[in-house]
Amino acid sequence: MSRSIHSVLARQVLDSRGRPTVEADVTLSDGSVGRASVPSGASTGSAEAYELRDGDPQIYGGLSVLRAVAHVNGEISRTLDGHDAMDQRALDVQLRDLDGTLQLNRLGANAILAVSLANARAASVSLRQPFWRRIADLAGVDHATLPLPMVNIFSGGLHAGRGMDVQDFLAIPARAQSIEEAVHTISRVRNAATEEARARGLPTLLADEGGLAPGCASGREALEMMMRSIERAGLRPGVDVLIAIDVAASSLQQPSGSYWLSREARMADADAMIEMLEDWVRNFPVVSIEDGLGEEDWDAWERLTARIGSRVQLVGDDLFTTNSERLARGIQTCVANGVLVKANQNGTLSGTLDVISQARAAGYATIISARSGETEDTSMSDLAVGTGAGQIKIGSLRTSSTVAKYNQLLRISEELPDAPFAGIGVLAGRP
Repeated sequence: MSRSIHSVLARQVLDSRGRPTVEADVTLSDGSVGRASVPSGASTGSAEAYELRDGDPQIYGGLSVLRAVAHVNGEISRTLDGHDAMDQRALDVQLRDLDGTLQLNRLGANAILAVSLANARAASVSLRQPFWRRIADLAGVDHATLPLPMVNIFSGGLHAGRGMDVQDFLAIPARAQSIEEAVHTISRVRNAATEEARARGLPTLLADEGGLAPGCASGREALEMMMRSIERAGLRPGVDVLIAIDVAASSLQQPSGSYWLSREARMADADAMIEMLEDWVRNFPVVSIEDGLGEEDWDAWERLTARIGSRVQLVGDDLFTTNSERLARGIQTCVANGVLVKANQNGTLSGTLDVISQARAAGYATIISARSGETEDTSMSDLAVGTGAGQIKIGSLRTSSTVAKYNQLLRISEELPDAPFAGIGVLAGRP
């Protein structure tokens, strides 16, 4: 049976922040249809694949993506007409070659990724496979794994109007034996955090990723509030629930190289940041730190990794941007021990799978991650299961765009009752 691409169609839709993004449909010659939409980040690394927006202030304040949509419906559609949908890598290579720029600046990574993912989904429909299975086949993975979630509880930084310097404080269900138990544990913590905020007279409005934005004056104060929230849920910090932190330090870094902590009204150099992070690890059950330093602060990252990398997971997001060259530099210089994986940072599904494989070969942990501007697309849940990534960072148990991804994991778990749940053994840096 022929499984060639019959048509490619894109449209402008809205993400969870009400901002435009690209959605694409790929229809195959046998009538199979795949659909995908692309998320958008707030805290972004400079090396990410390029998100093409129109810049017309009269249309969605300059954020519309009509040019990216036009590229899909024109140049990309014509190029892929009749392409073998089963050859995902050839399709992704052709898309990159068509764009002709390193960061996909011409056509836009949002246009290219939407088509790349939609094609993979169309292929899975045609093959009558669940999407995670198609991804597993493409990744060369034999055994699917349900991932350990790290879940946003409190937010600051660019996710919450800079109400706190540190961007996110997250909970990890340490004793969960299944994704169902993990989600239930985190639900208890998230609900208790709301109660804790109310008891302190703090706001309970939602940040971009569904966490609370309590506006704590320091990271230590937020960590203490995390501890109290876990206890209020009837759980034990450090036993039932562990803590992860996303510092998003690049957004704090000044031209001088130092870091401005506005809520504490102080400037910290890289060594002071390292001391602060080490203090948090020493005094709280913090087991994962993302972007603890700026994306180009490579020497300081080496010192941070040498200091605490044997005790805690150190994750590069802005540092690595799901980019194989940047990850290779990190591996060579012993920087970090985990990589956050965001398909829209890379631009194609094949490129994303390559980074996961590269990280795994080097012994780096892999965490499939959402963005702050998400859609109802659940591809990342299938990506986490199909690649056996081990960890997933979706956002909080609030808003439909986020909950949709947890629900997809629950569905997959039902479909795969014998598939292992990753558990805390997948965390890097754990003794």
